[in-house]
Amino acid sequence: MKLFVPREVEQGESRVAMTPTSAQRLVGLGVEVILESGLGLASGHLDAEYVEAGATIAVDALAAFGESDVVVRVRKPSEETIANLSQGCVHVSFLDPFKERDLIDRLALAGVSAVSLEMIPRTTLAQKMDVLSSQANLSGYQAVILGAERFERILPMMMTPAGTISPARVFVIGVGVAGLQAIATAKRLGSRVEAFDTRSVVEEQVKSLGAKFIKVDLGETGQTDQGYAEELTPEQMEKQREAMAKACARADIVITTAKLFGRPAPRIVTKEILDQMASGSIVVDLAAETGGNVEGVKVDGEVVTENGVRIIGHGCLEGMVPRHASQMFAANVTAFLEHFWDAEEKALRLDLEDEILKGCLITHDGSVIHERFKENT
Repeated sequence: MKLFVPREVEQGESRVAMTPTSAQRLVGLGVEVILESGLGLASGHLDAEYVEAGATIAVDALAAFGESDVVVRVRKPSEETIANLSQGCVHVSFLDPFKERDLIDRLALAGVSAVSLEMIPRTTLAQKMDVLSSQANLSGYQAVILGAERFERILPMMMTPAGTISPARVFVIGVGVAGLQAIATAKRLGSRVEAFDTRSVVEEQVKSLGAKFIKVDLGETGQTDQGYAEELTPEQMEKQREAMAKACARADIVITTAKLFGRPAPRIVTKEILDQMASGSIVVDLAAETGGNVEGVKVDGEVVTENGVRIIGHGCLEGMVPRHASQMFAANVTAFLEHFWDAEEKALRLDLEDEILKGCLITHDGSVIHERFKENT
């Protein structure tokens, strides 16, 4: 079986879908791993490291698409890429399927078996393949680091001969994977941390990290079977904003992590809330790429409000630490491939009844087969 890993072409993407360590694991299974030259440069991996791991460098990257049984990458394929994929090829990457209907149709028409990494179920069995969670871990960490870098003061308390420095206050909105890592990182840096989530079930997790959980009586709330918070009613959103305003007003750094997969990010921090925050405060919005939790946020930009609050939006915070982001991404993808590897046939065996595959295989054998998308064909 031939597996090809092309360079990422999206501007600013520094992660890669294969590291030398992961390549070596796949070569050990009997996979012929082929890479585009320069694949790992942005994440600190040289071609020679991949070759040493048993991979080969493609002489003609365009031709390698058509000759490969499996193509693995981080971002979605371009129209040119799809045109060069062989019929029956398995393509594994982020696809953003809720927003990319035309892309899904083109993949189906090309006869490609397209796996959307975003759609891998959040189950115990699939945990080691969960790319979204591994990347969210890093984005939560990096949000705190970025906020601390922009903040004009230090985060921990210090008692010095020159006087005592009070610890910074960090408020984390959304206690998913990214939020929990943001809480843990802010605590390690010596901050006083508060956190809020619509799901009361996460209160104990927040407290276990040494942070204070902000309770708001929103009535009935819950989470989806994938662990995401359910969308709130307008009345619940208003109650949440009132509580957020008080917590944000006393915070030095606010980190928002509320993403609703497949839907625009909920607007949580409004201009009215920002107006109550102190000059020099920092807001880091992890949901900027999907519309943002913060009013006025810009993707990959920084906005300073009239009262001096700095709003930072970033489309891919995990991309700021590409070495570890690539390590985790590649390990997740490799675990996925190993799960479906047929040792006797030396090939992937796509069991369409497998619960993991039913969750993430979007197109197969010329059709859109995923239940969430095929009804729209």
